[in-house]
Amino acid sequence: MSDASPPSPAFDCIVALGSNLGDKAANIDHAIALLTETGDVRLLERSRDYATEPWGKTDQDWFVNAAIAVATQLSPRELLGRCKEIERRMGRVATEKWGPRVIDLDLLVYRDREVNDADLVLPHPHIGARAFVLAPLMDIAPDLVIGGQSVRAMYDALDTASVKPLV
Repeated sequence: MSDASPPSPAFDCIVALGSNLGDKAANIDHAIALLTETGDVRLLERSRDYATEPWGKTDQDWFVNAAIAVATQLSPRELLGRCKEIERRMGRVATEKWGPRVIDLDLLVYRDREVNDADLVLPHPHIGARAFVLAPLMDIAPDLVIGGQSVRAMYDALDTASVKPLV
C-alpha cells in the first residue's frame, strides 16, 4: 500500500481575469503583463479567451474571460493586493456589484491553502457555479480538484452554451 499523496499542482495560484469595457481582450493581455512585469509573478500557462454572458447583472455587454496559472512566492494577501492595484491602475471603478468593468482579477486557488477572510476566500467560493470561470480553467487545469470535485466534473455539470471560445 502506497502512502504517496497526489502530486501538487505545478503552479502556485490560478487567477481569473474578465473585462467587458473597451478592448476587452487587450485589457486582459495588459493585466497579465502588469501582473508579471516585476518578475515575482511568473506566467506558467494561459487559457484561451472566452466570450461570456454577464452574470449577476445581465443588462450589460458580454465579457471576455480568461485564466492564468502563475508561480509566485508572494503570499495570497500580497498577490491580492497586486491584483487590486492593477485594477486601479487600469481604471476600474467599482460602481455596482457585478457591474461593468475594465478589468477584474480574482484569485481562484492558491496552492492547497484555505483562506476565509472578509475580503479573500480561497478557494474562490463560486468556482463551481460559474461557467465563465470553469471554461478557462478547463484549458489549464481540468483535473484540478477543488472542494472534492475536479474542474472537469464541475464544468460537465453546468450549462456552458453561453461560453464561446474566441479564436
